[in-house]
Amino acid sequence: MIKEIKTICIFSGSSSGSRPIYKNEASLLGKAVSEKGLSLVYGGGNIGLMKAAAQAALDGGAKVTGVIPELIAEKVKPLDGVRTLTVPSMHERKAMMYDLSDAFIALPGGTGTFEELIEVITWNQLGYHLKPVGILNTAGYYNSLVSLFDKAVKEGFLKRGHRNALIIKENPEDLLESVLNKEITYVDKWGSSNL
Repeated sequence: MIKEIKTICIFSGSSSGSRPIYKNEASLLGKAVSEKGLSLVYGGGNIGLMKAAAQAALDGGAKVTGVIPELIAEKVKPLDGVRTLTVPSMHERKAMMYDLSDAFIALPGGTGTFEELIEVITWNQLGYHLKPVGILNTAGYYNSLVSLFDKAVKEGFLKRGHRNALIIKENPEDLLESVLNKEITYVDKWGSSNL
């Protein structure tokens, strides 16, 4: 089933990384979101790759919603033009981001980005939602994680269908197009098949 997607959630670094390509590709993704007439949900900060993507989406006329925990909101200003929702905790932030979004894309980032990505993949596996999950593999940033997913399939810890549900691309526009057109099928985690 291909779901209509109106809102993309991005998980991304609060840092811009060590190479300009990370910021450039984040901006291209935000621009592509606006060009497709989509809305963007993100972590609400005015820093790092999250700012680059959100600013590019805003500049293109997209509706952008930031979800930020109170503790972080005390230290990080919101981006001008963003509808900012402040929540008590990280747990509530993630739940709200998931509820507001029809699909998810992880950009390069650190442990927070990894954790958000893995949780949303897990929710798909368990059937809590059936929403596309994409990984923007800028300059091969996620190659090691992709190899780990493949090893988990080989070693019998991850079903091939769950691994194949992940959309992994290096080009932001190609990734967004694939996310918008991904047919989502539920793969039963509890069944005996490894498919």
